[in-house]
Amino acid sequence: MTIVRAGLIVLATLAVLVAVVAGVGMMLPRDHVETRSAKLPADPDAVFAAIADVGSYAAWRTSLSAVEVLAPVNGRARWVDVSGGDRIAMEQVERQPPRRLVTRIADPDLPFGGTWTFELAPDEGGTRLTITERGEIRNPIFRAVARFVFGYGTTMETFLAELRARLG
Repeated sequence: MTIVRAGLIVLATLAVLVAVVAGVGMMLPRDHVETRSAKLPADPDAVFAAIADVGSYAAWRTSLSAVEVLAPVNGRARWVDVSGGDRIAMEQVERQPPRRLVTRIADPDLPFGGTWTFELAPDEGGTRLTITERGEIRNPIFRAVARFVFGYGTTMETFLAELRARLG
């Protein structure tokens, strides 16, 4: 077998794989809702302060290399999560201390978007924090990978574990 023929076989195989993944992604719903919850060892005021202080996220969220806090728009806090070469613009869309906080991805050009709703309730000397993700994945390839490789709740689970560590 020549190198050219082997290369063509590899390229054809990759093209078929991408087409299958895209086809599966097109059959999946664009929108999803996923919820995760955890009891945290701090009162609701302390938990709310930690999740609302986006400027300190890079100090305890291992997936972030930096956070760039932007000027508020219409009274809404805004920032950019920086993770390696990726930049995701975010904003707070609702703030009711210490019970509820809603954030959203504020970049319509990304292949995904959505909101996280943080709901806090006292729970036996700590706080029950529930995060609900209402997401949309516009790109069918990303949709299939998110559903079958990463899972919709992985980022929320990591956030809760890192927040628990931050709160001690």
